[in-house]
Amino acid sequence: MISGKPVIGVSCGDLNGIGIELIIKTFSDNRILEQCTPVIFASNKAINFYRKSVPEFNFNYQNTREFSRLNHKQVNLFHCWEAEVVITPGQLNETGGKYGILSLQTAVAALKQKHIEGLVTAPVHKKNIQSAEFSYTGHTPYLKSIFGVPDVVMMLCAGNFRVALVTEHVPVGEITKHITKEKILSKLNIIHQSLQKDFGIDKPRIAVLGLNPHAGDEGLIGNEEENIIKPAVREAKNNNMLVVGPYSADAFFARRSFERFDAVLAMYHDQGLIPFKTLASGEGFNYTAGLPAVRTSPDHGVAFDIAGKNKADNSSFLTALFECIDIINRRNGYDENRKNPLKKMTPSVLANAKDEAIEE
Repeated sequence: MISGKPVIGVSCGDLNGIGIELIIKTFSDNRILEQCTPVIFASNKAINFYRKSVPEFNFNYQNTREFSRLNHKQVNLFHCWEAEVVITPGQLNETGGKYGILSLQTAVAALKQKHIEGLVTAPVHKKNIQSAEFSYTGHTPYLKSIFGVPDVVMMLCAGNFRVALVTEHVPVGEITKHITKEKILSKLNIIHQSLQKDFGIDKPRIAVLGLNPHAGDEGLIGNEEENIIKPAVREAKNNNMLVVGPYSADAFFARRSFERFDAVLAMYHDQGLIPFKTLASGEGFNYTAGLPAVRTSPDHGVAFDIAGKNKADNSSFLTALFECIDIINRRNGYDENRKNPLKKMTPSVLANAKDEAIEE
């Protein structure tokens, strides 16, 4: 951490979406520079194109091509391309996806090389990012692959309300193929460790939802709960995790049972994200747990319908930025508090401690 502030990278998302508008609105507030050093991965022309659509925001930055020359008192724009790019707000086309992914790849390379300490990603569209060089369904599987970790967890957060997923962008007809005891346990382990290390919760409580209606009604409506989910919950408990379930998803959210837990593990995308986005009121953010680095994003998509119209609300993006900073700081504190205390003790302190023990 340089100058006492983390360096936070920001990918621009689909060029035709609301990503750059969110960036301009967020970083026009100079008070953010007291909390972090921002590095935007885009191009001058892309930024200036969208500055015209939000004239009331005074967005200033410095250009850079070298991380060694970052200005820690200003927003930094790291150039990712020089090509003449035609920007067409609101349109789903190859150009928007191509340069959104170029921004992401440049930012992730910087994150992996530790030129930046955290990453906030603006939204991309899953259809137009597909190419021979990029065949991932979104940010989460891409980051898992690039960092070479065995598993990650997509977790949506809003205050103390956190919903994690066993499966992410999987067709509904294929969900059951991916629900295994091993996968559930892997997700629970990552969630447990993340709640401790990233969110500062010493003894996290995790709820697990069932897959079928009424959590299977003890085998009457599907057997995944009896054969897969309950054994996974039991093993997690045996591994000293406070895990409870499986719960019937409809009653769990309707009765606000999630308020008694630090995180909820849903079996599939819509089971967790529909209630989350309904209850979080647009102030949530997406977090990728299980990575060696910190990545957050807003909990919404590219919003082509309002792109370039100065209608984008940056609340979720701002939350994602501040949470990225907070998680970095909590991680640093967690690691510092768990260093071997003997290494910090001088020989004289150790000798005094030994003498006191003998006297007793």
